[in-house]
Amino acid sequence: MFAWWETLSVALKVLYCIAVPATVVLLIQTVLLLLGFGDSGAGVDGSDISGLDLDIDGDVPADIPDDPFDFLDGGNPADFTTMRLFTLQTVIAFLTVFGWSAIVSLHTGSKLWVALVIGGILGVLAMLLLAKLVQVSARLAENGTQDLRLSLGASATVYLPIPADGAGHGKVTFTLQGTFTEHEAITAGEALAVGTQVRIIDIRDGMLVVEKD
Repeated sequence: MFAWWETLSVALKVLYCIAVPATVVLLIQTVLLLLGFGDSGAGVDGSDISGLDLDIDGDVPADIPDDPFDFLDGGNPADFTTMRLFTLQTVIAFLTVFGWSAIVSLHTGSKLWVALVIGGILGVLAMLLLAKLVQVSARLAENGTQDLRLSLGASATVYLPIPADGAGHGKVTFTLQGTFTEHEAITAGEALAVGTQVRIIDIRDGMLVVEKD
């Protein structure tokens, strides 16, 4: 082992010192993730307020966006500019891919600068891929736990007619947490026909209360 180590160039020794520890840490992170630990490592999801006892009274300003965390939806190429690119996971992924890519390149006869460039490019690609996967998985998890309270004050469109004075319910469509959705709704005012623009003003027994916008 020591004889093999002594045959390596300084560049290879440095790269092995980067790649091996980074790989070990990456494996530990993966195992912990599979066991259910470290789910919140990318940061606290501020949109998850389901555990809070919030008593919201009064009107919600109309200029509040439907989903203040919409930049995480992963559906727009511009979202790459708002990804959590520099996290512990992405840095470890970069070091792992960079180190081993450069080592392989050097062993195949590439010059040092070429090996470093190849390692750097592949490492950055690994960072981007991992950051994007975390971004999309966070959005999927968020979509699975939608909170109707975030719809208060939002605009909606009547999808199925809503009878007047709470005599029955219809349906409205709107955007909640970056997802186009439909939900049952009632109104305390006049009947609302299909296509009517309404505003969500309350939630009663899991049903939206709307009024004509």
